[in-house]
Amino acid sequence: MGYLRPEDEIVINPEHLIFEAKQTILKLCKDFQPPVYEKEIYLPGEGGRLAIEMIIDSYQKAGTISPHDGLIGKKLAFVLTGGQKASPLYPVDEQYLLDIEREAFVSLCAEPRSQQRMAHMLKSGKPLRN
Repeated sequence: MGYLRPEDEIVINPEHLIFEAKQTILKLCKDFQPPVYEKEIYLPGEGGRLAIEMIIDSYQKAGTISPHDGLIGKKLAFVLTGGQKASPLYPVDEQYLLDIEREAFVSLCAEPRSQQRMAHMLKSGKPLRN
């Protein structure tokens, strides 16, 4: 039916699936070299972040989102607009974006309400709005 390519492998025994996947990855990674390039990304910076934060604040005042949703939105706005370094005239590199994304994620993981949301999602499979 055309779902599989000739080079695709089929593992009949599900207990061997992880082993076979690991062997395939080990074969692929022997010659792998990550790409070496610095890509500059132009982002809106503080002006864009402030615009997004104004919208988030209006949603919070209207009761559409919770204060914790607002906190998450503001962290996302900070990352997506390039943090403190970016502006329409000054680009940032990918590593800087990865660094501020990681920082935002870790700080959100330390929040008790985020922990409650994660625990609830793992237990019930449904999001918690706290």
